[in-house]
Amino acid sequence: MHESSKAIFSRLKDARYATRYFVGDGIDIGAGPDALGQYGEFFPLMRSCRAWDLPDGDAELLATVADATFDFVHSSHCLEHMRNVDVALNHWLRVLKPGGHLVCLVPDEDLYEQGQFPSTFNSDHKHTFTIHKKKSWSSRSINLTELLANTQADIQVKKIELLDATYRYKLPQQLGKRIDQTTTPVGECAIEFVVKKLG
Repeated sequence: MHESSKAIFSRLKDARYATRYFVGDGIDIGAGPDALGQYGEFFPLMRSCRAWDLPDGDAELLATVADATFDFVHSSHCLEHMRNVDVALNHWLRVLKPGGHLVCLVPDEDLYEQGQFPSTFNSDHKHTFTIHKKKSWSSRSINLTELLANTQADIQVKKIELLDATYRYKLPQQLGKRIDQTTTPVGECAIEFVVKKLG
């Protein structure tokens, strides 16, 4: 819950978000009630950020959005809901201008799903994600390093980071049960990746 808001704290410490990544006109795919645009004051070079959600159309295809429309694309916890992650990612890059950045957060399969899929915390999750593993417990696991290596667009990977600074690894043992830590005010269970679309 409110994963875009939680990410603001770490993004304020990294000048690249304000000076390179969130610059110009963007789109926030799957924004829901926690849109990136509400934090525009922290990113003064952001002119606009269109929130895209279910009423706007299929987030996998972005069929009504022309190629190379946006200076940046943001998505927080939406990619795992797509039917075909490769198709979605390629369309998200399609609507991005050359030189622009895609900033995307997905749940880490070990911190979020915690060894169980289908997800017991969100039944609409169609995939799980890891930065890289030789073998995953999940039959629907996607290695981000492999996914990014096979995009149709020419990209440069700027960042892949496990966001676990506020994840409480001992909490399940203390409570005696599994818990969705994204329901807590600070808990993050995500992987963030940032790529630049090249010419």
